[in-house]
Amino acid sequence: MARILPILGASQPFDPSHRYTTSWILPPLLLAICRAVFAIYIFTAIFFIFGWNGAHGNPEQSRYSFSFFTSLGYWGLGFYFLFSSLHTFSYLGTGKSWLQRWPAALQVAHAVFYTTIVTFPILVTGVFWAILYSGTWFPTSFQGWSNTSQHALNTVFAAFEIFLTRTSPPPPAHLPFLVILLALYLALAYLTHVTASFYPYSFLDPKKGSGKLAGYVLGILAAACVIFGIVWGIIWIRRWLTESKLAMHGKSAKNTVVRDEEMMEMANERMK
Repeated sequence: MARILPILGASQPFDPSHRYTTSWILPPLLLAICRAVFAIYIFTAIFFIFGWNGAHGNPEQSRYSFSFFTSLGYWGLGFYFLFSSLHTFSYLGTGKSWLQRWPAALQVAHAVFYTTIVTFPILVTGVFWAILYSGTWFPTSFQGWSNTSQHALNTVFAAFEIFLTRTSPPPPAHLPFLVILLALYLALAYLTHVTASFYPYSFLDPKKGSGKLAGYVLGILAAACVIFGIVWGIIWIRRWLTESKLAMHGKSAKNTVVRDEEMMEMANERMK
C-alpha cells in the first residue's frame, strides 16, 4: 500500500507543503472564500434550475438531469469546491487541513476528484459547443444563463484551480480512473434509455449508425486523454514558472513562505 499511494498522488505524509489549500498568488483566506463562493453559485444555479423547471410545468427535466454527464459534472464541481473550501478554512484556522487528517483512501479519492474537475469540465464545454450547440442562441434569458453556467463557467471554475492554486500535475495513474468514469457514464446513458426510453445525447443512439456511434465514443475518450495531457502540461509550466522562475511559493496560513517544506518535498521527489 505504501508503494501505491505515491503513484496515486497521496504520498505520506500527505500534502506536506499544503498544495491543495494554498495558492501561489492568493492568501489562504481569499482562496477559501473564492472556493466557497463558487460552491454557493453552483448549488444555487442547480436548485434555481430545479425550481424554474417545477414552476414552469417541467419537473421531469430536473429528474432526468441526473442522466446527463453535464449535470453530474456540475454537481461534482459544486461538491469539490464545497469540500476544498472547508479544507482551506480548516488549514487557515489550524495550520493543518482536514484533508491531511483523513485516511489515505480518502486522500487518494480527493486527489482523483481534483483530476476530474480540471479535466471533465473542459471536455463538457468542448463537446457541448462543438457538437451539441445548434449555432443559434437560446430563445430565453433563462436558457442562455443556465447553459452558460453549466457549459462555460464550469471551465472557468476549472481554470481557477489549474492556474491559481499550487497543486502539482495530476499523476498519470489517474488517467485510468477517468476512462473508468466515462465508461460508467456510458453504461448509465444506456440504462437511462432502458428505463426512461430516451438517450441523454442523441449521438448515443445506435440507430444512427454503429460506426458513427463508435466514432463519437472513441473521439470523446481520446479528447479526455488529450485534455488530461494538456492540463498536466499547463500545471507543470505554472508550477515551474511561479516557483522556479518567479520564486512565488505561496503563503502559509501564518503568512510565512512555504519554501522550506517545498524544497524538502522536491528533494524527496528526486529521490523516488
